[in-house]
Amino acid sequence: MFEPSREFANKKLTAFIDNNLDKYSSLRNFDFGPDKRTNISCLSPYITHGIVTEQEVMRLSLNKFSFSKIEKFIQEVLWRVYWKGWLELRPNVWIDYMIDLNKLKTEYKDNKDYLNAIEGKTKIECFNSWVNELKNHNYLHNHARMWFASIWIFTLGLPWQLGAGFFMKYLFDGDSASNTLGWRWVAGIQTKGKNYAASEWNIKKFTNNRFSNIKLNENPVPVTDDRNYSIVNNSFLSANLSNNQNLLIFENNLSFDQTDFKDQNFKKIFFIFNGNETRQIKLDEKVLIFKKSLINDQIQILKSKSFNCEIINIQDLKNIKENLLALYPSIGENLDYLNTNNLKNINFLYRKIDQYSWQYCNKGFFNFKSYIPKIVQEFI
Repeated sequence: MFEPSREFANKKLTAFIDNNLDKYSSLRNFDFGPDKRTNISCLSPYITHGIVTEQEVMRLSLNKFSFSKIEKFIQEVLWRVYWKGWLELRPNVWIDYMIDLNKLKTEYKDNKDYLNAIEGKTKIECFNSWVNELKNHNYLHNHARMWFASIWIFTLGLPWQLGAGFFMKYLFDGDSASNTLGWRWVAGIQTKGKNYAASEWNIKKFTNNRFSNIKLNENPVPVTDDRNYSIVNNSFLSANLSNNQNLLIFENNLSFDQTDFKDQNFKKIFFIFNGNETRQIKLDEKVLIFKKSLINDQIQILKSKSFNCEIINIQDLKNIKENLLALYPSIGENLDYLNTNNLKNINFLYRKIDQYSWQYCNKGFFNFKSYIPKIVQEFI
């Protein structure tokens, strides 16, 4: 499903637009199983890594269909931009999540309910199937992710933080903002008091009755969390550019040819690989291979165009003393590493779509949604 190359991602995008985008709004909530994914784009592993950008997806889609025809798809494309912006304005949400997660991993390491859940050995057939699908394919349909999280929290009675960590370990499109905030939303703490409850009828309807034995807690009480997070003021201004500087690219902006800085003359481009040695959430080996393969694909593309570039491990940044520019890695484990190791010689360049869109992320998505036409007009 997910070959690690820009060429494959572009083919996937084109095929979806040509053959399935017009039916997206009516079919997107159906999970027909891992072998029947034509009703959704399956582009998130590539968008997450910047192999294709939101602008590319929207531009090519709107070249064929009107905004009103595919408005729902455009909203879904920009969800990740919104989640990232919301978290950037409230960075302590991520900090507290990681603190909670590390405590809970110790507390639950021998918990039988937790171990049964991550091994797919519960009494809930659909949940077990999704565990195996996640481990085998490193992907789940978005609707299945919501059902999974709801069952994890409200039927199995497990902490949402552990579930979010489980997803991050296995998902090819694991994204610190979307994953963390999505689990918070299901739990009922992202929008306080408003949780998401999976139900038997909903699962049966949108999986075409693929599952039986779906006995769930369908009237759960939302999780409570008394912590409140004030918005942090940040202008997200890019550092000054000059010729012959070195550039760092992390795993979220891999396709340099599609960045706002593609015409800048950089002395050398370093692609940063962050392995499990430096991660708090240890990733599945297939996820690490996927990330490294995407990086190698980009290096080959750039070398064919005479760029000077190479891949280095994130630990090697401690040995570079000169000032560096970096495409902003966003809140998550890459930025955590820079901050933990006090690497202040790295100055950030921000994507223009983020600079523009994140000003609208101070409230909920429905508020952000009202600005989507402006965002589209600005960047398409």
